[in-house]
Amino acid sequence: MTQRLDFTIAIPTYNGASRLRELLQRLQNQICTENFSWEIIVVDNNSNDDTAKIVQNYQENWQCPYPLKYCFELQQGAAYARKRAVQEAKGQLIGFLDDDNYPDLNWVAAAYAFGQKYPQAGAYASQIHPQWEVEPPENFQRIAPFLAITERGDLPLLYEPSKKLLPPSAGLVVRRQAWLDSVPNQSILTGRVTGNMLTSEDLEMLSYLQKSGWEIWYNPEMEIYHQIPKSRLQREYLIQFFRGIGLSRYVTRMVNIKSWIKPFALLAYMINDVIKILLHLLKYRFQVKTELVAACEMQLFLSSLISPFYLWKNGYLNK
Repeated sequence: MTQRLDFTIAIPTYNGASRLRELLQRLQNQICTENFSWEIIVVDNNSNDDTAKIVQNYQENWQCPYPLKYCFELQQGAAYARKRAVQEAKGQLIGFLDDDNYPDLNWVAAAYAFGQKYPQAGAYASQIHPQWEVEPPENFQRIAPFLAITERGDLPLLYEPSKKLLPPSAGLVVRRQAWLDSVPNQSILTGRVTGNMLTSEDLEMLSYLQKSGWEIWYNPEMEIYHQIPKSRLQREYLIQFFRGIGLSRYVTRMVNIKSWIKPFALLAYMINDVIKILLHLLKYRFQVKTELVAACEMQLFLSSLISPFYLWKNGYLNK
């Protein structure tokens, strides 16, 4: 019989060798975890760097009472890595930390405690602070939340389904049984890979949890620090990044909508997207080509408009 634990830390990583040391060090130093059982699993998402070697070196010298495990997932994409983590996890709660998410020393304890206090929470998110390698450009706060920055105050917050807003997967804790009962075995969105920036696979998963009646929360006591290199602030990266978000929008918009309503919802969303594009052009005019933030917003609106056609043409909607 498989031994069940209280909590699993899952670290999906692709070529994260240079970032894993700091994360594993912080997990070694977690406090106030003596009263529950937990484990750490590194899910190597087909890396071609020294990720496996780094984990092996830590395992050889590991002296913590909670185990450090390693598994390899051949199919690239965050959705595949998270699915593998859920399969491997022994914890009733699974806390996902990306390799560039560095948690406070009480993160695991705070995450476990919240899950006990809110049993109706199918998933709950961290308070995420940015650690910029270089200062972001002017007005960047308008689009900063898309880079998994979540600072929504110091009180727990319920994500109401009617508001169409969900947290990122960085620092997200999911109730394992809620995932198994609610999330389809094969998702439409699978995550960014080399040559394809289509994203929002985490929002698709959370949408299915909400659809099944589970609550999604924000827990400010779970604080992590997201390391954001200067390459993530380059125009070339950001435009493709927002294109990927926009092109995925049809999936995340439609998960919770009944089939017979979808044609009407699609029309309403498209009209809304066109209005946003026109208003943006009126407000910023030529700045949509020269100013970074305005250009990213325009790319998001345009890509959202064409999302259903792009996904249909490329076979995503046939899954």
